Amino acid sequence: MTFADLQVPPALIAALARQQIADPTPIQSAALPILTAGKDAYLHAETGTGKTLAYLLPIFCRIDSTQAATQAVIVAPTHELAIQIHRQCGELAVNAAMPVRSLLLIGGTSTERQIDKLKKKPHIVVGSPGRIAELIDKGKLKSKFVRSIVIDEADRLLNDESVSAVRAIIQSAPPARQLIFASATLEPESREVIATLSPDLVMLEAGTAAVNQDIEHIYLVCEERDKLDELRKLLHALEPERAIVFVHRNDQSERIAAKLAHHKIAAADLNAALDKQDRKHAMDGFRSGDIRVLIASDIAARGLDIKGVTHVFNFDVPTLSKAYLHRVGRTGRAGTKGLAVSLVTEIEARVIPRYADELGITLHRVRMRGGEVIAA
Repeated sequence: MTFADLQVPPALIAALARQQIADPTPIQSAALPILTAGKDAYLHAETGTGKTLAYLLPIFCRIDSTQAATQAVIVAPTHELAIQIHRQCGELAVNAAMPVRSLLLIGGTSTERQIDKLKKKPHIVVGSPGRIAELIDKGKLKSKFVRSIVIDEADRLLNDESVSAVRAIIQSAPPARQLIFASATLEPESREVIATLSPDLVMLEAGTAAVNQDIEHIYLVCEERDKLDELRKLLHALEPERAIVFVHRNDQSERIAAKLAHHKIAAADLNAALDKQDRKHAMDGFRSGDIRVLIASDIAARGLDIKGVTHVFNFDVPTLSKAYLHRVGRTGRAGTKGLAVSLVTEIEARVIPRYADELGITLHRVRMRGGEVIAA
């Protein structure tokens, strides 16, 4: 199956080629015919399988660029993910030479400036649920011509305080609008909400493995107080090109980044408590390669698609297997190999058999000796 077989216009195929994308992924092959036809759908596929393009390509196909009106709304749970989607919209439009305009609408920036930019009638708006709902409520974002609404990371947006804003966004659009949900997981709570929003939803699933088979999984057992030192040793031994270290708490993220920087390891902190500019600086440095290690919480990193992540470290291991899945999915993308490393205490090591059983993976125990990682 090729993009041409899926009726993707030549201009968009050329745009994809410029991004070194030649063949559709399984979720893209499944989604394109359904979404281009305007049907509601849930894109359920593992992290890193191209879900963003799976809904952006049909949206671009359905946009009438001659009409000066907002025709698609894409909602994301974090600023970083919204920025990432907005950037992808821009790249697609430029590379395809299509006059499709997109606008980023997130908190932490001037509302008045965003209102001013809305006067230019962007075809696509991408942003956080609160800011989008606020601008609709103020009458500044007109939604009467909206054809498609995307709820990215749907499990998160439909299962917390964001759900009321999501409902308000959907209810503001015409009844015939298309609803697209995307996530690597699908919780019962989300299913119940979706059933009320879209009774005729088409469920699209791709990929039978819970975790990418190109990812190797290892773990090291140590005392809690020794984790930071072990992390430093592992970074020196494994020499990752780009690594994400996951932690639970914001203050811990700051402490680890500072300690690694002290040891001449280029690291940056990306936690939910930072302001927008500091988070942007961290992301820009990581993407450019100036920063080799990014310390992040699940909230800060959920949904991010950063190219070239070679290693994921769990400094604090997640209790739930699905959280482990989200984390390690940052590496091993687009056919590349990845390594997931977990630092666990003897008590925390009890989650390892659960990961293996629920996710169908093998995790190998390792230890450090003479500056090298060896089997334990």
